[in-house]
Amino acid sequence: MFNTKKTILTSLTAVALLAGVGLFVAACSKSDTGIKIATEGAYPPFNSKNADGTISGFDIDVQEALCAEMKVKCTVVAQDWDGIIPGLVQKKYDAIMSGMSITDERKATIAFSDPYFDNSLITVGKVGAGKSLDDLKKPGVVIGAQRSTVASKWIEDNIGAKAKVNLYDTQTAAYDDLAAGRVQFVVADLATVIDWMKGKTGFELVGDKIDLNDHFGVGLRQEDTELLGKFNTALKTIKENGTYQKIYDKYFTAAM
Repeated sequence: MFNTKKTILTSLTAVALLAGVGLFVAACSKSDTGIKIATEGAYPPFNSKNADGTISGFDIDVQEALCAEMKVKCTVVAQDWDGIIPGLVQKKYDAIMSGMSITDERKATIAFSDPYFDNSLITVGKVGAGKSLDDLKKPGVVIGAQRSTVASKWIEDNIGAKAKVNLYDTQTAAYDDLAAGRVQFVVADLATVIDWMKGKTGFELVGDKIDLNDHFGVGLRQEDTELLGKFNTALKTIKENGTYQKIYDKYFTAAM
């Protein structure tokens, strides 16, 4: 005899199981999508491309530690510096970790995590080119910097029209022109200058460190408040458990 009650229960059970499978698949799909994080790939020691096309550096190691703490899969996306904020706004990726300074100008467009690196500027030149920042203002001097950076803004505010300034799409290009003698000085982040000078002779630091109370942060879209909170929580954890310090010591000296 046909058991209507049993049939209904069996059908409901099947529906429940299918719904559960559906929810499981959806959850897995969301997790598999993960987070895409953009970096320039041309700013050692923070980020640089290897011969095989992969990107490595301090930013990448910190990113991996943060993603492990958040228990989410993260993918590195290479993006030219000039387009890195527009790409975030246009949702080509979910975050930026590329040695980016937290500035009021940028905060008008994007949000930032808590700082993950404290930065200073320094000037580098060929030996004998100058001893103080006043030498940057001498007639005929040409100064190099990467465009759209805190360094280029500092030159604009403090040197102004007293010297010619060449701006470059990448920091590497600025260093190349310094080495070739096409500029007398380059103003850049202290860590990148020290990294570039390794193994080189004929160059020296000019003047003291320029402390602008500058800090690097993870850039995010302003509406992604939940993701911002996750980054901040993960950053706090890796600083407290010693993971961050181990990464820092791998790349930077006590002089930083």
